Amino acid sequence: MRLCLYAFAMCQSMFCAIPFPCKVWEEKARDKMLLFLPLVGLEIGVLWGALGWLCRFWNLPQPVIALVLSVWPYLATGFLHLDGFMDVTDAVKSWRDLERRREILKDSHVGSFSVIACILLVVSQFAFFSSVGSEENLWIFMLVPVVSRCCGALAVTILPPMSTSQYAKRKCSVSHIAVLLTVLAAALALGFGIWGRYGFVLLGAMAGFLLALTRAWRSLKGMNGDIAGYAITFSELAAAAVLAVF
Repeated sequence: MRLCLYAFAMCQSMFCAIPFPCKVWEEKARDKMLLFLPLVGLEIGVLWGALGWLCRFWNLPQPVIALVLSVWPYLATGFLHLDGFMDVTDAVKSWRDLERRREILKDSHVGSFSVIACILLVVSQFAFFSSVGSEENLWIFMLVPVVSRCCGALAVTILPPMSTSQYAKRKCSVSHIAVLLTVLAAALALGFGIWGRYGFVLLGAMAGFLLALTRAWRSLKGMNGDIAGYAITFSELAAAAVLAVF
């Protein structure tokens, strides 16, 4: 139990920018850390849904609501996943050989491809949220970060890592996979059970994650945290897109 508490604290501190009172690091808890990524996602998601509700309660203009909903997932993670999105975009769009693409992935410099992609990402996110009708239920976004982070944790756990990844020494644990799949199934069941057709927003988040993951995996031939962040960013964009076309 103590290791689990350490793992949650470590996960919260590493993957979320929301202030957390306990900052600890216990190496023995490292392997359990990703198990709590969906819980961190739930925390972000609850606040995401609450922000949408508050904006409507205050009768804010739709563009303002769209702006708040668009930037929240980036602010809540300290732009961590957006950074991964930009790194992977530069690497994939370089069209160089595999070794060079991996070098670009780890390069701290920002390339033109990632800047263009980031602008398109933010504009698209804003456009989708601007298109959401005032009667649509925004509380489904409480579960979108849970789904995206379940997928991210599963991808990091199952797929072979790059040698330079912080997860290179992580072992594929069947029990961890079972837990993450159970949480993912529970989130989907809860989404459809409580919000009916809005559950398809969660399926859209899964589809967005898988499409982005496939694109990055085919190009880079390995898994790391940047790719997980890249796919999580696409996942949340896809969720907004599905809600917009309802």
